[in-house]
Amino acid sequence: MNYTLNQLQIFLKIVTTQSVTKAAEALHLTQPAVSIQLKNFQDQFEIPLTEVVGRKIYITDFGKEIAEAAENIIAQVHEITNKTLAYKGQLTGKLKISVVSTGKYVMPYFLADFIKMHPGIELNMDVTNKNKVIQSIENNEIDFALVSILPSKLQVEKLNLLQNKLYLVGNTPITAKYKNNKKELFKTLPLIFREQGSGTRQTMENFINRNQLSIINKLELTSNEAVKQALLAGLGYSIMPLIGIRNELHNKELHITPVKGLPIITTWSLIWLKGKKHSPVAQSFLQYLKKEKSNIVHQKFNWYEQY
Repeated sequence: MNYTLNQLQIFLKIVTTQSVTKAAEALHLTQPAVSIQLKNFQDQFEIPLTEVVGRKIYITDFGKEIAEAAENIIAQVHEITNKTLAYKGQLTGKLKISVVSTGKYVMPYFLADFIKMHPGIELNMDVTNKNKVIQSIENNEIDFALVSILPSKLQVEKLNLLQNKLYLVGNTPITAKYKNNKKELFKTLPLIFREQGSGTRQTMENFINRNQLSIINKLELTSNEAVKQALLAGLGYSIMPLIGIRNELHNKELHITPVKGLPIITTWSLIWLKGKKHSPVAQSFLQYLKKEKSNIVHQKFNWYEQY
């Protein structure tokens, strides 16, 4: 047999995705390239690894055993790489972070230079809604979480990174007669909400309830990008984080409406379970952030201070 590490990785991805197409997308390869490598790999075994019924691929029992062996081989290869880097004095290991969906506009800037400095680190960053982020940290499945609203029922430690500013936004400026009459303004606006469990939705609902505002039509969408596209299409208005609409504001595709009580200001904070024993990688990242966060904010988020 003369299979390659690349073939093992491709086969394992096909097994986990149950699809040649999805495996190709995940590996950033063309579907024909993945199909060829799968055929070359399967041809080295007398027993089928997969079978196709209709247009769906299924993994045989033998194929599942080979996939398990492939996973072990790939893990050992990573271990060899890590040991080599560690021997050379480089930091190695995994860094696991869970990020609320809007935090995807924030966290990469605090990670980029650190990851470049330590190529032996394997980054796992999950982007999801606030409820799932809190669940991950509660179950101690991650090193850190990035949130804009601190969990009320968990004992955590935190490092504040950046202000989070939320404004009323739409694709058309609001007429002057409504700008100073908050209650009348919100009676006229179709509002777009994030889904239940979103921190942005929680902040928006708190503002509405605190000011006893009556709202009319309401649309619910499951991501910040979906809300932004709905605003651009003219489906309504939303109270949303400034961090994700820089280009749209600059291009005058979206507009901020001045409203008393806005912006709502919270803080993007990196949090972890109180008393957690950090891995060397996590500890090094925390030390890096404490030292460099002010420089990162100044260099990457200078535009943010204009609003």
